[in-house]
Amino acid sequence: MKLSWHELAMATEIGRLRNLANIKYQRQDSTNQKRYDWHNHLEGACGELAVAKALGRYWDGSVDTFKKPDVCGFQVRTALSHKNLIIRPIDSGEDNFVLVTGNSPVYEIHGWIKGSEGKQDQFWRTDVRSPAWFVPIKYLNPFETLEV
Repeated sequence: MKLSWHELAMATEIGRLRNLANIKYQRQDSTNQKRYDWHNHLEGACGELAVAKALGRYWDGSVDTFKKPDVCGFQVRTALSHKNLIIRPIDSGEDNFVLVTGNSPVYEIHGWIKGSEGKQDQFWRTDVRSPAWFVPIKYLNPFETLEV
């Protein structure tokens, strides 16, 4: 999925606003550190927009809504090149998660999984900065099977 220049402008503005809100309120990131990583917020917002565009759905680009689903009831996880979808202990088992990889302006949407299906012992890792479930792409449901 390739985002246009105008789509990138919109999504990166949302990412910028999200990062500024974290700085303002001195929030910790998902690994419990006070890091303000512009790249993660910019690419994350672009990944959300890529999923909405692929689904032909509206993306509201919300800021400070946290655990509210990102797009059409789905939590979108965007990374440069991860081959795993990361589900953290604070994530709901009821939510559905979509894995997107890439770098502006081109993204690949790999698939999705329900949180409870991803929270299996075989995917749990403690050898990382913040323990979590790392679900390999081969265990994800095809993106085409998303029902919105």
